[in-house]
Amino acid sequence: MTRKDSILTVDVDEPQMTLTLREICERGECHAEFVIKLVSYGIIAPVKEGPEERQWQFDLAALARLRKAQRLQHDLKINLPGLAMSLDLLDEVQQMRREVDRLNQQLRQLMGEW
Repeated sequence: MTRKDSILTVDVDEPQMTLTLREICERGECHAEFVIKLVSYGIIAPVKEGPEERQWQFDLAALARLRKAQRLQHDLKINLPGLAMSLDLLDEVQQMRREVDRLNQQLRQLMGEW
């Protein structure tokens, strides 16, 4: 007799919280010019763009990435192009770690069936 594990997935339809340019600056404790530069280098991106920067809307992921960019810039004195590359590499590492964890879980499940 084999045991099959089922995985339950749940979709959450919760409205996503957004922050204006002013709010992300307040929460990130930075100037709007810094946020605008991060957007221009592709480090963060507004989820809703308007004709003017003050109409931009950001999600909480952008705020988290803003704070991470600030820490890297402060601690390592990295310029904006370096920040963009560093954050992309950190994202890749995190994604690969999640994939390794998922594959290890699948392997444990397969080994349990033997």
